Amino acid sequence: MHLTRAKARSALAGIDLRVAIAFWLFGLINNIFYVIILSAALDLVGPNIPKATVLLSSIIPGLATKLIVPYLIHLIPYSARVVVLAVLSTCGMLIVALSPAHAVVAKVAGIVLANISSGAGEVHFLALTHFYGTTSLAAWGSGTGGAGLLGAGAYALATTTFGFSVRTTLLSSAVIPVGMVLSFFCLLPLDPLKTAGSKGSEYDPLPVDEQPERHEIEEEAAGLLTRDESAAAVSTISTMPRSGAHFLLQDLQTKLHRAKGLLIPYMLPLFLVYASEYTINQGVAPTLLFPLASTPFKQYRAFYPTYGAIYQLGVFISRSSLPFIRIRTLYVPSVLQLLNLVLLTAQALFMFIPSVWLIFGIVLWEGLLGGLVYVSTYAAVREEVEERDREFSLGAVTVSDSAGIFVAGLVGVVLEGQLCSWQVAHGRDWCRRL
Repeated sequence: MHLTRAKARSALAGIDLRVAIAFWLFGLINNIFYVIILSAALDLVGPNIPKATVLLSSIIPGLATKLIVPYLIHLIPYSARVVVLAVLSTCGMLIVALSPAHAVVAKVAGIVLANISSGAGEVHFLALTHFYGTTSLAAWGSGTGGAGLLGAGAYALATTTFGFSVRTTLLSSAVIPVGMVLSFFCLLPLDPLKTAGSKGSEYDPLPVDEQPERHEIEEEAAGLLTRDESAAAVSTISTMPRSGAHFLLQDLQTKLHRAKGLLIPYMLPLFLVYASEYTINQGVAPTLLFPLASTPFKQYRAFYPTYGAIYQLGVFISRSSLPFIRIRTLYVPSVLQLLNLVLLTAQALFMFIPSVWLIFGIVLWEGLLGGLVYVSTYAAVREEVEERDREFSLGAVTVSDSAGIFVAGLVGVVLEGQLCSWQVAHGRDWCRRL
């Protein structure tokens, strides 16, 4: 971990405020619906359905989107992407907010729509940081952390402290995506995108008379692939018709090879940290309960959104730390997060930690670890991946956190029920009083 005053001064020097503010808002708006929906999980599905059900309905469409979108998104103009993302988010939240309380299927459909937007948005905006430098990545990370803090905190305050209904709280959030559109068209300097477009894109198919000769293809393939892979790719290329469709297929094959190289250094540690922390959040946290008299709460349903808000505070702090703190070994915090999962699962079973305030501290630490791995992973991609591959790589790595959350959702569906049943069998029925 490197933390120096010189590095901090260097990181803050020459910041383009328009870029920083725009990407902070992109991160905030793109992620806030996801956080609000998870914070509202208990209220949306009730106490008898595992909260991981909401997580799965959130993450499956996002995971599918992140698996597909990095390979196709270049076909859609940047400006059109932003409008589509905003429309999908608004429609999804309106469906969730306006559906009757018993219409769980309709609510899940709205969640799916909103999270398709969120997944595609993460791919889009992280890829966009390629054109705007480290400032944009740091601002995006901080904005996503801010989404967690504001989303979870605002939901907890609105429904617990101020007594607003869930419907009113969700409905009022449906206008937020307008800010994404305004930030893109009115705040973000668009010259870097216009310049990139005028130079042409590696994704664009070439006209037949401009297609490269075989030796040019061999040189490019050799630079991207291993010797054996390069030979196989060139062999395939040489036998295919020289057409625009052929070059699209070649581009897809090249991207798949690039994605393999991202797996171990970047995707796996991000997957591990997310699988651990979301298993905690969705499978374990709902059962981390104490007698009300020993806590600051008046009802048991207040534990869950409060844990969520504290976790998001940790995420916000660490995701905002990129200009000052970087970790170079991504696997260390991933293992520490796994230890958090073991510790809190043991607490749910045996209740050996005497105070909820200590649990608050552990949950804060959990958020700090998760946010730090997130921003450090994408910073490493920006620094270590060649420039020609960077835009694609930044988008492709996003699938790893969604995959981790998906696995956590599957585990959480079973784990929460088992932990609650254990507690009831041992004289603690608090999880049934939510």
